Amino acid sequence: MKAGYITEEHEMLRASFRKFLKKEALPYYEEWEKKGEVPRAFWRKLGEQGYLCPWLSETYGGMEADFGYSVIINEELEKVGTGLIGVGLHNDIVVPYLEAYGTEEQKARWLPKCVTGEVITAVAMTEPGAGSDLAGIRTTAVKKNDTYVMNGEKTFITNGIHADLIVVVCKTDPQASPPHKGISLFVVERGTHGFSRGRKLEKVGLHSQDTAELIFEDAIVPSSQLLGKEGEGFYYLMNQLQQERLIVGIGAVAACERMLEITVDYVTQRQAFGRSIASFQNTQFKLAELHTEIEIGRTFLNRTIEAHMQGEDVVKEVSMSKWWTTELVKKTAMECMQLHGGYGYMEEYEIARRFRDAPVTAVYAGSNEIMKTIIAKKMGLGGSKHE
Repeated sequence: MKAGYITEEHEMLRASFRKFLKKEALPYYEEWEKKGEVPRAFWRKLGEQGYLCPWLSETYGGMEADFGYSVIINEELEKVGTGLIGVGLHNDIVVPYLEAYGTEEQKARWLPKCVTGEVITAVAMTEPGAGSDLAGIRTTAVKKNDTYVMNGEKTFITNGIHADLIVVVCKTDPQASPPHKGISLFVVERGTHGFSRGRKLEKVGLHSQDTAELIFEDAIVPSSQLLGKEGEGFYYLMNQLQQERLIVGIGAVAACERMLEITVDYVTQRQAFGRSIASFQNTQFKLAELHTEIEIGRTFLNRTIEAHMQGEDVVKEVSMSKWWTTELVKKTAMECMQLHGGYGYMEEYEIARRFRDAPVTAVYAGSNEIMKTIIAKKMGLGGSKHE
């Protein structure tokens, strides 16, 4: 079922981007998985073809494209592999912070290079002792003359190795009550004195995604790199998390569709007891059930995307979609691996990689338990309807 927000221009983008990925990503993806990162040269190629931040104003090198273009780019990247999520994070999660809360000087300085791929971005929220509970972060930034002195550690940072610009979530007022009122955002550049990277983290899945620890030891950050107003950081995060969680849902549905596609192809060709696996009723029922659930997820997701594009507050619906689709991607991976039999457990089969990559989607961008808490609040259960 075609989404209402998809036009002929969107489909032209899909066709050209798919062709680009077939040439520039698919032949090298397994190599990137083994090396543990996507090369910077690929980012530059994305930039050259206009696939980075196309929604940005022409002033900064963008094309002022609508969110539908972002949807298609994220879907097609996911169909290659979930390890390419760093591109979507840059395009539709981090750079929007710079555009929404940056000064004109900051935007002119950073945004054009975000479009060309010269600058790769990351956002540093999670810490060793604080994940979904953002108010519990311990990294501090203390004002000293016209600079801030930053101390703390961040972990599980997507694009952590490659990132040239990092939006860092800090406490500028550790005594604030309630605690979230003491949170501010800073943009930290590569090469900042006192800023270093820890390990490139070894993960169960997402092997080609460069996830890292970041360390700030008396890091000197100029006051000019405060993003927005001091003490407003938590509210900025809440404003942007709707789109971040939507991006996760878009990737999850695309992953489900891809796993269904490769499994239908496999069971049609694979023989057992003298006939194709696809001819057995159990196989047909399993795949019919998955196809139905994926279609339901896609339909609800598309409706939520349309509302988001119209500027509506769809925090509840995005939370529903995020938890539903990321639980579904885990189920789909399990069922499809089972239908591959022993071959599903072999690294040479795509379903094995998909099985490894699926579980973390239910954790990042706010765990699914947090999604259910938000939904419950919006229903008026156990407290305020407001997040």
